[in-house]
Amino acid sequence: MTTLLQLVEDAAARLDAAGVAFGHGTTNAWDEAAWLVLWRLALPLDDLNGVAAREVDADGQAAVRALVDARITSRKPAAYLTGEAWLQGVAFTVDERVIVPRSLIAEVIADGTLDAWLAADATHALDLCTGGGSLAVLAALAWPALAVDATDVCPDALAVAALNVHRHGLEGRITLRQGDGLAAARGAYDLILCNPPYVNRAAMDALPAEYRAEPALALDGNREGGRDGMDFVRRLLAGVAPHLGPQGVLVLEIGNERAHFDAAFPRLEAVWLPTSAGDDQVLLLTREALTGDPAAAVPSNAVAATAARTGRA
Repeated sequence: MTTLLQLVEDAAARLDAAGVAFGHGTTNAWDEAAWLVLWRLALPLDDLNGVAAREVDADGQAAVRALVDARITSRKPAAYLTGEAWLQGVAFTVDERVIVPRSLIAEVIADGTLDAWLAADATHALDLCTGGGSLAVLAALAWPALAVDATDVCPDALAVAALNVHRHGLEGRITLRQGDGLAAARGAYDLILCNPPYVNRAAMDALPAEYRAEPALALDGNREGGRDGMDFVRRLLAGVAPHLGPQGVLVLEIGNERAHFDAAFPRLEAVWLPTSAGDDQVLLLTREALTGDPAAAVPSNAVAATAARTGRA
């Protein structure tokens, strides 16, 4: 009889040999194999050690092998095969209408980095380019006083977001709106979160199959004719200031595009936030930075708190 641990070892070896790409919730073959095996056998995903010695019958082995086969032959992210993904320990429904949730903004929500930047009386947030709604849900869970607008240009993505809003019982706190960019924004916000399409043209052309399986609309930052991935970001920064309250802040993910961002906005004073991927992937912009209005300055303790998290205090 084969044990569950042996199934994971076999699956990991097969994933490695097949050269599949990771980055959609796992970073290596072992973690992805454990996820697939445990999910297929309907076992808790966080207790591999507790079930490692369990014997798996022939039917279970066949089911696991079929799932690993599908991962290898389809080159789809595992989350599309399981229909579920996790971000900061929170489960989300996922399918091919949305990118797999993995935004680094989730880290600065969960670890408290943003707390000092929020006005004490903050009540209204916007999750722009919400996709499947993961950041909107995490923001609503982190800050119970906030009402959250979650917007996206794609109605299919908003249909998935609706599933996740319902899954977490947040219908009374999160409002889904369809619109391109800021078109669906309503009024001024204390906090705007945005994980936009930002991948540059050369990187888009080189994406592994797993990333090409995701909606290009959510990744490609060159859809208005550019090549540096900053098309959406340029439009956003040109129009976002009126949608920020006096103490409002914009938190923007640009991934590996720091050089392109700096070249596009050389005089913009951004605060770079620490994440597990480094201190140059997620940035924060105050209304003052966007408008030059000193009345929009944020509390000095926010700057100090962020500096302390980066070790630059």
